[in-house]
Amino acid sequence: MRGSRLPWVLLIAISAFGYGSGPLFAKWIYPTGFDWLDLLAWRHLLAALILWVVVLFLPAGRAALRQITPRRGLTAFGLGVLFVANASTYFGSLTWIDASLAGLMTYAYPAIVAVLSIFFAHAPSGVRPWVALAIATSGVVLGVGGISAGKEPALIGLVLGVASPIIYSCYIILAARLGGESKSGTGASRGGGIPPLAAVPLSLAGTSFGVFVLRLATGRDLLPIPIPDDALLPILGVATIAGIVPIGAFYAGAQRLGAARAALVSTVEPIFTIVAAGLVFGERLTPVQLLGGAAILGAVVVAEWEAIRPTQARRGRGR
Repeated sequence: MRGSRLPWVLLIAISAFGYGSGPLFAKWIYPTGFDWLDLLAWRHLLAALILWVVVLFLPAGRAALRQITPRRGLTAFGLGVLFVANASTYFGSLTWIDASLAGLMTYAYPAIVAVLSIFFAHAPSGVRPWVALAIATSGVVLGVGGISAGKEPALIGLVLGVASPIIYSCYIILAARLGGESKSGTGASRGGGIPPLAAVPLSLAGTSFGVFVLRLATGRDLLPIPIPDDALLPILGVATIAGIVPIGAFYAGAQRLGAARAALVSTVEPIFTIVAAGLVFGERLTPVQLLGGAAILGAVVVAEWEAIRPTQARRGRGR
């Protein structure tokens, strides 16, 4: 039943809102003396520690970990290391560009994921998802192209902002395959993938490891600077609300919907980031950029109309 997708669509939306809160927390944290590499170190270290405590406490979590072979465990760990490149380029870009613009630029990735899914995962079926993807991509173009005159961001910020969705797209496809997805079906329909309670903590451990390797490679001290008192709550927020929640929710939702469809639903993230950044930091987008955000939201409605339309309408059609 198509309507049964709705819980998983909502789970992906929760993931998007969680990711969308990341730049907001970063804007609170940076003025306390942190830079993006200190932020990433604490974000993923705390996220990994908190999630491992929770998973080991839960009987289902311990059972899921026992089922993982060493090869699959190393694969999940390595996938987490790859996430470092995505997170580094994204949070690094926030040093030079607004949170709202960074959120919009990130959403080139659904188009990249859709193309990659044709070759490596389960591509969307029918015309509707591809139409929605075209609308969402147009919305991203409008958002990035609507930068006000005299407010051009630094080139390095744009380069990092473009690199992030390319890396993230590769991460999503690999995560989908880890979850059991292939060209013939989603992870849930095929079975055999690593369950979220095992995959996500292993991946977060890999990301935390990768961040500390990056610190050493760039000549930084192994340990990040201590957390100032006024940054404690934002750091906990970026580790949980913008870390554990979105990574876990996306992995679980993508197992049901498929990587390409989950990526498309995730385009609601910039809507959240734009509104929240405007309310909290006073950032403002041009009318063209707002039109782009509306196009993104409309694309999700087009793609998932069968799942989100009223129950009575679905029943009436089925008679």
